[in-house]
Amino acid sequence: MTTTEYLKSSQSNNFFLLAGPCVIEGEEMALEIAAKVTEVTCRLDIPYVFKGSYRKANRSRLDSFTGIGDIQALEILKKVKDTFGIPVVTDIHSAAEAEMAAAYVDILQIPAFLCRQTDLLIAAARTGKLVNIKKGQFLSPEAMQFAVQKIRDAGNNQVAITERGVTFGYGDLVVDYRGIPVMQQNGCPVILDVTHSLQQPNQASGVTGGRPELIETIARAGIATGADGIFIETHQNPSVAKSDGANMLRLDLLPTLLEHLTALRQTINKF
Repeated sequence: MTTTEYLKSSQSNNFFLLAGPCVIEGEEMALEIAAKVTEVTCRLDIPYVFKGSYRKANRSRLDSFTGIGDIQALEILKKVKDTFGIPVVTDIHSAAEAEMAAAYVDILQIPAFLCRQTDLLIAAARTGKLVNIKKGQFLSPEAMQFAVQKIRDAGNNQVAITERGVTFGYGDLVVDYRGIPVMQQNGCPVILDVTHSLQQPNQASGVTGGRPELIETIARAGIATGADGIFIETHQNPSVAKSDGANMLRLDLLPTLLEHLTALRQTINKF
């Protein structure tokens, strides 16, 4: 089964989920998150992909945490994959990283700011892994057809697009839900990145803010407008997370949210 087929494997036609911490902080925290999310997604028949960045290359300040070491973090992602039998996804930031990361993970994610970088897209595509392209905060949904075509022209038909909000002024984002059906016209899965859509970037402190109290609101709207997948960053204690804590979902709140979203998807499937 390809990764794309796995994402469509729900017997109840449910959405799929990409979820995990913003960045791998250590093995114990990653395995704990994966265990708890795997339990609830199995119960609700949600195909699950564990998400974790092995390194954060885009940080506002030089003293911001970037990672525990590339290979160490990638090995933790591989351990999550082997322990729970689930796919894993991580970001890459340069063409040289594609082959390295592909040896450990199932999905290579292209950060939003880099979605137009041809060399990066081609290198990711040539690994044969599913390539998840985050839509730039500065791009229209229609413009993503060109990023998708780069992956396909490189000989890889496994591609997905992720909506993660549109820049609204200097320090806020909004979600244009019209973009979900527009991007689905490319014939690939479209994912809504709920937590990054609630970021408040470019704060004067150099630390990104967020609106986590709106996570369920944004997620419900994404399910209602037909998103194929949902992306949520989650952590045992976001207040001490080393990256993006301001907009992550507390891990113990995730099961109830997924129950609500599954019920909503089941209702929508009736129409």
